[in-house]
Amino acid sequence: MNCLPHSPRRLLLLLVVLFIQISVFAQSPEKTVSLFDGKTLTGWKTVDPAHQKLWSVADSMIKSGDGVHKIPENTYLHTLKEYGDFEFRCLFRLHGDPKTGMINSGIQYRSLLEGGKIVGYQADIGNGFWGDLYDEHRREKLVSGDLRTLRHILKEDGWNSYIIRCKGNRHELYINGVKTCDYIEKDSKIPQKGVIAVQIHSGGVAQVEFRDLVIVEL
Repeated sequence: MNCLPHSPRRLLLLLVVLFIQISVFAQSPEKTVSLFDGKTLTGWKTVDPAHQKLWSVADSMIKSGDGVHKIPENTYLHTLKEYGDFEFRCLFRLHGDPKTGMINSGIQYRSLLEGGKIVGYQADIGNGFWGDLYDEHRREKLVSGDLRTLRHILKEDGWNSYIIRCKGNRHELYINGVKTCDYIEKDSKIPQKGVIAVQIHSGGVAQVEFRDLVIVEL
């Protein structure tokens, strides 16, 4: 027997479909926002104003260090906006001669500017520190990165990706899609919001480059 166009069963199905569509469109979609326009450092500034000349833009990349001269001191370029719960993504490349000194970088997040210093979490970059979670100018290293899988695909002086996912008191770090750290913050006094920053560490003849820096606020 053929079903009538407006049978109760068909009407119920249409109502269910309509409800699902309304529910989906009523939700606020997560929006990916670019933190870097590829041409200028608009929206960014250095912790120390004297270090502004140590950061530049070229070929759609944020750069620091020239690979010729030693990095004189730690320097950070930070966002003007603060972020709490988010997923941050970028590509990065760090290279240099380890014989000249420490070759290291990192990405600060939920960090505060205090007395000319940046204080907060850092997703570490560099030999001996890949995927570590560090607490800059506060508690030092929190968690060592798990490299059991990452070491097989890491490009030590080439391009890699970083994902930092931070929601509530949970912190997750990924390099090239591999989770290196899953940390639960138990100290309720630690701020859950702050700036994001990129760093190059003092010591060796090095250069760091960042590109495609994007964020989704959760």
